[in-house]
Amino acid sequence: MRILYIDIDTLRPDHLGCYGYHRKTSPNIDALAGQAVQFNSVHASDVPCLPSRSALLTGRFGIHNGVVNHGGTDADPVLGGPDRQFWSQLQIDSFPSRLKRAGLKTVTVSSFAQRHSAFHWHAGFDEAYNVGKYGLETADEVHAVASDWLTREGSADKWFLHVHMWDPHTPYRAHESYGEPFAGDEIPSWLTDEIRQQHWLRGGPHSARECVGFAPRADWLKQFPRQPQEMNDMSAVRKMFDGYDTGVLMADDYVGRILNQLVEMGIEEETVIMLSSDHGETLGELNIYCDHHVADQMTTRIPFLLKWPGVTDELSGQQLDALHYQIDLSATVLDLLDVKVPSSWDGISIKSDLQKGNDLGRDCLVVSQGAWTCQRSVRWQDYICIQSLHDGYHLFDDVMLFDLANDPHETDNIAQSNTLTRDEGLSLLGDWLGGMMQDAARGCDPLQNVINEGGPYHVKNQLKNYLSRLRDTDRHAFADALEQKFGSAS
Repeated sequence: MRILYIDIDTLRPDHLGCYGYHRKTSPNIDALAGQAVQFNSVHASDVPCLPSRSALLTGRFGIHNGVVNHGGTDADPVLGGPDRQFWSQLQIDSFPSRLKRAGLKTVTVSSFAQRHSAFHWHAGFDEAYNVGKYGLETADEVHAVASDWLTREGSADKWFLHVHMWDPHTPYRAHESYGEPFAGDEIPSWLTDEIRQQHWLRGGPHSARECVGFAPRADWLKQFPRQPQEMNDMSAVRKMFDGYDTGVLMADDYVGRILNQLVEMGIEEETVIMLSSDHGETLGELNIYCDHHVADQMTTRIPFLLKWPGVTDELSGQQLDALHYQIDLSATVLDLLDVKVPSSWDGISIKSDLQKGNDLGRDCLVVSQGAWTCQRSVRWQDYICIQSLHDGYHLFDDVMLFDLANDPHETDNIAQSNTLTRDEGLSLLGDWLGGMMQDAARGCDPLQNVINEGGPYHVKNQLKNYLSRLRDTDRHAFADALEQKFGSAS
């Protein structure tokens, strides 16, 4: 069995045609969806990049593997301790190590480990190829390495190839040769000028007046011309959507080239194809532009397509709506290969449901964010309830509740007007945390530890300078409220 896993960083499902997007960003991915099973409600258990891929590697939630942040103690997985054997438990139970038990050669083409100093990612991979640009490479550079490997090794019988493209990730940087393919297309209608103006008066990293962090960056103006730095008018909003969508289009272009290579080599019908992402992107939702700061629907929901010859043939082109964690689907891959899913994993296989054509999943999902904010959310029925332990200087309400069926872009927090549903969400969060703490990494809640160490990595020690910027840009009320909540030197 051959398995190709195409991993497109920061890919929002709702910006793909197969998931209902009105722009033609993804013709090749859409064609794949017509031959695959499309999962509509898959979420990364932990976001953003480092926590998400650590969960995928270990099959465990961040609260168990220890990785919830991009710096500090909780950016590294827990060590083995006194019971550590010659081979660590990470090596024994990692996703690629388990794939090796099925006789597969395991290969990753990704700069993820280099970008995040996340060298635990290599546990279980036979070969690792790093393009060497810390995640700033483009799909053509990744494709060159992956295509070369397929040419040399792809005709062999058993392999797992992970191909990681970064193009939708900020800063938006699709090649100039792609031009402006969406200049004639409408932007998503929910983000009106009225909403933009409301956001303009507020603040927070990657908010409307600082879309690339805590302040505009002059060095990016020439280097990344597709990347907007301020949402000063609706043309900047268009630039954001066009920049992100062109990144998706470029990745899709090279997805098509890889899939065509499988056809040319005569191995397409004998190759499992998976396509997914590590997390999504907020494109204006909650006044966050061009990044992934929260544990909300836009950041934690990811696409997942699975084409497995002999398993998903009768489900080709079908869409499944049940709730799943990303690590449930990696557990399913092991199960379909008749490899035992480690007892330590939090992921649960849905092999039998796939084989029977059932659309069953979890009753709810609890997801976390620890690198820009410290949040846990529960996703159930039509709702998401977000609890902020540290709001990343956005001044979010401590509890937010959104009805995603009627408010898919989270514009109306109904936590105060729908207290019964809010309390149900908080109860689900409390029950989950109580169960998970029995085996918590390092014996404590890692999100609380992040707060104890000074806050999420990307906002730690940033407040003093940001308060000055807020006041210099006539946002005194927002600065005063931040200072009252956090002090002045956080």
